[in-house]
Amino acid sequence: MINYSYRFSDYLAPDFSFEKAAMQLFHYQYTKNPVYQKYVNDLGIDQKRIRTTSDIPFLPVEVFKEKAVKTSKETEIIFTSSGTTGFQTSRHYVHDLNLYEQSFMKCFELFYGPVDNYCVLALLPGYLERQGSSLIYMADYFIKQSKYKQSGFYLYEHDDLEKVLKHNEQQNIPTLLLGVTFALLDFAETNQLNLKNTIVMETGGMKGRRKEIIREEVHEILKSGFGVQKIHSEYGMTELLSQAYSQGEGLYSTPPWMKVFVYDFYNPLNTETVGKGGINIIDLANAHSCPFIQTRDIGELFPDGTFQVLGRFDQSDIRGCNLMVI
Repeated sequence: MINYSYRFSDYLAPDFSFEKAAMQLFHYQYTKNPVYQKYVNDLGIDQKRIRTTSDIPFLPVEVFKEKAVKTSKETEIIFTSSGTTGFQTSRHYVHDLNLYEQSFMKCFELFYGPVDNYCVLALLPGYLERQGSSLIYMADYFIKQSKYKQSGFYLYEHDDLEKVLKHNEQQNIPTLLLGVTFALLDFAETNQLNLKNTIVMETGGMKGRRKEIIREEVHEILKSGFGVQKIHSEYGMTELLSQAYSQGEGLYSTPPWMKVFVYDFYNPLNTETVGKGGINIIDLANAHSCPFIQTRDIGELFPDGTFQVLGRFDQSDIRGCNLMVI
């Protein structure tokens, strides 16, 4: 009987083998996930010939808009993408919310330490104004874990947010300002701060609110407005349960249970472990939806496993968690 029984404690163990876990999960997915099985079969691929992660077929992210991608009939929550007017949104059927909570909590801790040490301020208009956002779920969880009572969401209350940031600065309170890119830009262009104890983290996305500009220009505006040396970034999407983080310069790192590959623009089945191309992701936390995702983002993958996002394919619709257009 095919099963998949890895836990997050296994992912963090010294002897953890990503390759072994991914291959076991591939066979589990092929057996239990009808949508993924059909996709593999339609490609004419013999699942018995899949022997390494580079052989694994990656499911195009658009399938989440058309099909219920899951291994089980039981669903605890459905996350939906923001989309844009006229486009169908993605639906991520989450079998076990605890997997998502473990993923984002352990991932954040790996890169930044315990989240309860931070005052968490979330500037996420657009996401707050709709239902089903996985980003809002994560931010809300962070806020509730924080030991600081001033942690919370901000819609368009820039004056209130400025007061809290200044108060935290005066009191030397470690602060995480998590914001969608267009909202951070709006704030930075009308306020001038000099923050020493705050991590400013953008989650990407102009959502049709502003003209899209390259990351370097965005970060220069934000660094100037907030008075910080670097801008952090979170890379995630509705179709994933894990995130990658950049602690500056747009260079992302992944947790042990998430790995990035690149695929050839002209041959999407050609997967590479270094170079430029479309971004493929294996997210082991997606055990019960699909862990093997072919995104429409374009990036560069480096030998140490870090990557940067360069843009997205022109023909793909604009999604909230994409960063910039090439």
